[in-house]
Formats: sequence, structure tokens, C-alpha cells
Amino acid sequence: MARPSLEVADILNRHGDAFLARHRLSRGQLKVIGAIRACRTAALGGHVMRCSDCDHATIAYNSCRNRHCPRCQSAAAKDWLADRQADLLPVPYYHLVFSLPAPIAAIAFQNKAELYGLLFRAAAATLATIAIDPKHLGARIGFTSVLHTWGSAMTHHPHLHIIAPGGGLSPDGARWISCRPGFFLPVRVLSRLFRRLFLEGLAALHAGGRLAFHGDLPHLVEADAFAALLAPLRRADWVVYAKRPFGGPDAVLAYLARYTHRVAIANSRLVAMDRHGVTFRWKDYRARSSGKAWRKTMTLTATEFIRRFLLHVLPDGFHRIRHYGLLTSSRRAETIARIRQIIAAPIPVAAPQEHDANGCTEADEPRDDHRPPCPCCGGRMILVERFAPGTAPRTIVAVRIDTS
Repeated sequence: MARPSLEVADILNRHGDAFLARHRLSRGQLKVIGAIRACRTAALGGHVMRCSDCDHATIAYNSCRNRHCPRCQSAAAKDWLADRQADLLPVPYYHLVFSLPAPIAAIAFQNKAELYGLLFRAAAATLATIAIDPKHLGARIGFTSVLHTWGSAMTHHPHLHIIAPGGGLSPDGARWISCRPGFFLPVRVLSRLFRRLFLEGLAALHAGGRLAFHGDLPHLVEADAFAALLAPLRRADWVVYAKRPFGGPDAVLAYLARYTHRVAIANSRLVAMDRHGVTFRWKDYRARSSGKAWRKTMTLTATEFIRRFLLHVLPDGFHRIRHYGLLTSSRRAETIARIRQIIAAPIPVAAPQEHDANGCTEADEPRDDHRPPCPCCGGRMILVERFAPGTAPRTIVAVRIDTS
């Protein structure tokens, strides 16, 4: 794949030092900046690849593998999706979105681990509770939740994308109960329960002294001020959005490939970096709903662009992809196999592996190996040398360096 003409790394390389000199950042934000700037450069070392057919050689520098790096997420998504392939069932899949109101989002930005975690728990409890109710589905369900914290313009907008099979197991585990065609669970009921559970959890966090308030929010330390903030939110409609069901398991995988390992902005959306600032493409969904042109470009100063990008750095160790119910990791394989048996669905068969001259298959290669074929003849590239960070390869390579 050709390297984009402009990358987030280019913006950080040109303007990052000035930004660091003027702003106080968290350790996590500093780590992200350093990783993206070093990604696929000599600073991280690399390896030399040589074609087994035509002897073409190239140098490839190592990736930082930081989950906020736009360069690194494509390969990570491929590995993750390969694991999910076996979990798919031949049933309709549904997509739901749980969003936080703006006043809560402001608190969440200052308490990311606590409130993002509460968002996951409240949404999961909401779905499980409504699904098991005999008035609705009457079944135990499973689903995957993915946290996004950004809008298209990189503003702070925490929300969950949830993918769920259209049905679940009966309480005794003996039957598969399908939801009605084109309908998963009632959105209005989900919204109200989600609102109650989240606000109860938020109040408990405040009462336990587990929330911090800075900037414009220090007054919320007081119980009365906090209660006054929550009062109108108890009556407001919270956004739980249900999209149309997917066309089939392949469509689910295509969707997950786009969403699971997405970062605040992809390099492909960047248009220009010049004296005016950084220009990128974005989608104005409000204009779309009114029938106006909604695919637009936006120009921000480099400082504001970097500030917005760093809004979405997650706490260390925080899991932004989580599985619930029938898809809980500890018993997922066993549960999926039982569901397939109940609905008499065939077990997915892996594609046959081709053996090379040494008797090896693709399965023998490391899971994180996403090497492209030889650009000259399409042959298989072989690793011939690794070199340490900050050093040069011993192998003489009279070709361009591959940093794609």
C-alpha cells in the first residue's frame, strides 16, 4: 500500500515540539506522541526483506504498535478479525449506538477510566436486562461493544458501537430464540433503562469520592451542585440508536474491520498541511439530515489539530473492545459451538493452506506478519536481517526504503 501524502506523524514531526513546549500533557499523551513520531523510522529498528525469486531487497522499519497510531491499526484489525471469523452465526446481526449527553461527556473527559468503564457496564446491563425479559425477547444474548470517543471533527463525543446477533439462548439453554425480523429490542425502553443505570452509577461514583473535577468543573465536587447537574438529565432523552440489520455475516466483518481499530482520524482523511493549518475531510451529519452537502473539509491550526487528536488518548490498560453475555471470552468457543448445534449451522471451515518448498504453511508465519509481496515480481519476501533501534542494517540494499 502506498504511503499517504500526509500523515499524523508528519504533523507531529513539524509542530509537535512547539506544542509540547506550550502544553502540559499526561504521560499517556506523551507516550502516544513519541510512538507515532518514531513509528516506522530508524528509531525503532527494522528488518531487511529479500525476494526469494528475483533477489529484490528492501528495508522495512518497525511499527510502534501503539493503538492510537493511524499507521498500525490496519494490521491489528486483520489479526483481530481473523479470530472473530469463527464466532459468527448464520443469523441477522444488529448495530446499536449508546451515547452520553454533552454534560456527562465533559465529566467523562476528566474521569476517563471511571466513566468510560461505567458506559460499558450500563449499556451491557441494559441490553442483558431487556433481552431476558419475556415481554421482549426472553433470551440470554451476546454482543461486542467498541468504544469511540470522537466525532467526525475529532471533538469529544464518547459513545459505544454494539454489534449483536439477532437472538439468544432460552434461559435453560436448550433453544435459540430469534428476534422479530428487522427488530432487535425496543429503543425507547433501552434508552430509559440505560439513563437510569448510568445516572445511578454516576451518583455512586461521586458519593464514593472517585471523581475528579478540574477547569470549569470544580464546583461539582459539592453534592448539591452535582445533583443540580443531574436533575435535568433524568428527564432528558438519551440517545440509543438502532441501525438497520446487517446483510449477513460478511457484512458484519466488513463493518468490524472499519470500526474496531479505528483511531480519532485516519491518515486518509488528511488533505493538506500549510501556513493556514491542517485541512482534513469530515462529515457534517446535521447537514446530512437537512439534505444539504455534508461531506466537507475543515482547517484547524496545527495546535488545535494536535489538541483534538490527544483528547482521545485512552488510559493505559483500558480495553476499548469488550465482549458480553454469550460472547464472553472465557466460554465463547464452547457457547458458539452449542448454538451452532442447536440451530444446525455448519462449522466454518478454514481455507486450505498452501505449503511452500520447506513444507511450511501460512499458519506457520507469525500472526503479526503482514508483509506485502515483492513489488518487482510478486514473489514471497523473506526476512534476511534484523537491526536494532538506532542502527543501520549490515546488508547492502540498493533500493528504496519501504516505510509504507
